[in-house]
This record gives sequence, structure tokens and C-alpha cells, in this order.
Amino acid sequence: MKKLGRRNFLKSSAAGITVLNSASAFAAKKAAVRLGVIGCGGRGIHVALGFMDNTSTQVIAIADVFDDRLAEGKTKFDEKLTEKGYPTLKKDAILKGPDAYIRMVERSDVDAVLIASPHFVHPEQLEAAVDAGKHVYLEKPVAVDVRGCRKVMQAGRKAEGHVSLAVGFQIRRATPFAGLRERIQRGDIGEIQMAQTYYFAGAPKRNAPSAASAEEKYVRLWGLYRALSGDNILLQGIHALDTTNWIFGAHPLKANGVCERKNRDDVGDNMSCFLVHYEYPGNVPVSFQSQQFNPGYGDVAEKFFGTKGFAEAHYSGGVFIEGENKWDSGATRGSQELTDKQWATGQFRSALDDADPNKQKAFIDSIISGNYLNQAQQGAESTLTALLGTTAGYHREEITWDELLASGEAWDPMVDWSKIR
Repeated sequence: MKKLGRRNFLKSSAAGITVLNSASAFAAKKAAVRLGVIGCGGRGIHVALGFMDNTSTQVIAIADVFDDRLAEGKTKFDEKLTEKGYPTLKKDAILKGPDAYIRMVERSDVDAVLIASPHFVHPEQLEAAVDAGKHVYLEKPVAVDVRGCRKVMQAGRKAEGHVSLAVGFQIRRATPFAGLRERIQRGDIGEIQMAQTYYFAGAPKRNAPSAASAEEKYVRLWGLYRALSGDNILLQGIHALDTTNWIFGAHPLKANGVCERKNRDDVGDNMSCFLVHYEYPGNVPVSFQSQQFNPGYGDVAEKFFGTKGFAEAHYSGGVFIEGENKWDSGATRGSQELTDKQWATGQFRSALDDADPNKQKAFIDSIISGNYLNQAQQGAESTLTALLGTTAGYHREEITWDELLASGEAWDPMVDWSKIR
């Protein structure tokens, strides 16, 4: 990969960080947090619009490698900015190119950045943002290899007490999931004996212009290549694994697994399915499965089996406990329509209804209050959990957590940015 030259960023204090807007300044002026968006794909636009809908946030600048993504971003953000009474994006706030993220974090009018670019560039972009004193909302996964996870943890140490660093594992902020975790941890299902978790979905849909160069197509289709996306588990299944780590309050100690690429006809090299056996502290086995070949069935769930009962958490199939201490979150079990009575009593249509808004509010509130978040470690641990399963699947043998960390694994994305205009 052709390396980008790093510039000298603003420095102050031993940590080398300058916070451009203090919490007291936000509170005194009742000012919106000014957000820069790095990566104007579907996820980046969706999350940034959510920030503007759910919090006191103004998108102030956008960055991407491709003109069409910037054009789409400008159109959608200008509509929302106008709706909210803010000025539309200026020409000099539309930043293009592989070094656009550097120009973004150097801007004095940007308080925080949303990093929603392809996974393989997350560590270097996070590092630059933290060095420049910006608050960061980093999409998952935080990296695609062990080396990248180490960089993220290092950036987290730099950020501690100086800026907020949130990672996009929004399930932890979903009210039904939070209620389930509280009950499991207080012992409502007894001692956990085993668990099952899975993420079943179709392959991600990605397109590239037919006239695009081979290099451009490679980057545009990044979600199909393991060196750019991290493969199947990091793309999607990581959400289920992050929830599992959160419920246990720990990461797995080892894993063994298998994987296949059967029934995929896309151009990439990501696998179609993984089956991984994890072992968590206390010799608790956890079975994980993921697939991306779309057999006509999809579901995301975590199931925990204890000595007093069992707990289940689905995105759209309910979040509940059965056994000695029965409990139901109110999230709809299945895809049936809700009745007027159910709406009146506040039953959720989906277990994730308030996940994104709650996560976004927590991030912005942390900036305004000065009680900064730092989720670098948990983000890196969940990414490493996915990498542990991926590595075990590739090698079809047992891999321990310590062996994975000691490997220092680094994947070369093999992107020549000079060939992308």
C-alpha cells in the first residue's frame, strides 16, 4: 500500500493533544457539536443524519475518495442542514482523496469526526484524529488485523481524559439488551453453562462503475475482500460477538473453527460461512455461526443457558428470559404487526429501536459534559474476538488469545492510491 505522508498536528500537553472546544464552551454557548464525516457510503451518511436528528450536531465537512459519494453526501446533508436551520456545506468543506481525512482533522471548525470509511484504514484515521485533538466516533470493526488493533489501543491511551472515543457497537445501548445483561449478571439464569450466538445474513451488496479501473473497483468493492474488510465475521458477526463479550464481561481465551467459500460467486475472497467454537473464562463453551450466502433465512441472536433458566436476545425475535426468573423486554417476538394495545403499552417493534439514538446521544453528551468516553479497549477486544474466530477458521485448528496477540498479524491491503482519481 502506498503510504500517505503524515503532517505535524497540533500538540499540547504531555499527551500531545489539543482539545479545540472545551465542555464549558459548548455548555455556555449551547452550541452544536460540529461533525466531520470521513466516509460517505451508506453507513456514514445514515449515522451522521442520525446524529443530526437525535442530538445537537451539525455536519460541517465531509470527506471521501470518490466524487459520487461526496455528491450524494452533500445532497443528503444539505437537505438535513436546511431542515435544521444550518447553512449548507461550503465548497471547501467537500474534501476528496486518500489524504482527505488528514485535511479534515486539521480543520479548526471540526470538533468531532465520524470515521465510517472501509475497515482497513480505521487505525491510521483514528490515530490522526486523536493526535489532532478531535473527538471520534469510530465505526466497527476498529481494524482488520492484530497490528491495527494494537494501534487503536494505543490511540485509546492517548485519548484518555482528553477527547471522547466511541466505537460503533450500538447494541450495548439498546434498552432491551441492557435489561437482559443486568438480569444475567445479577444471576437470574444462574451460572452460565454454555451459549450460542449467530449472525445469518446475505452477502453485502456492493457495486462499482463498469468503466472504473481495476484499482478503483477493488476499493469500491472493499467489503468482498478479506484484506480490506476483515472477512465475514468482522463485517457483520462482530456485533453478535461484541454482545457476547459484553454479557460475559470478558473475551474468549481460545477458539477453533472451520470456514468455507461455497455458494459465493462474487469477485472477492471472503468466506460464505464460519463455524467457530470459542471458550470463555470458566471453561464456558460458546458456539458461533455466520453465513453470507443468503439461503432465504436471516436472524441475529445470542442465547445463554444457565442453571436456573435461559436467555435469548434477537434483533427482531424478542429479548427475554425463561426459567425460574421469567422476564420479557417487550421487544416483539417475531415479525408480527403490533396491535394498538401493544403500541399503547410501549412495546418495541424491534429490540434495536433505540440503540442508535441512545449511542449517539451518549457520545455527544460526553463531549458537552466533558465526561469523555473511551471505548478503544472494548472495541479492540471485540475486533480481536472476531479475528480469533477468523484465524481459527482459516487454519482449522485451535488458536489461543495469547497466540493471536503474539502473532502481530498484519494484512497488506495492496492499494495503490495513485491509481484512484
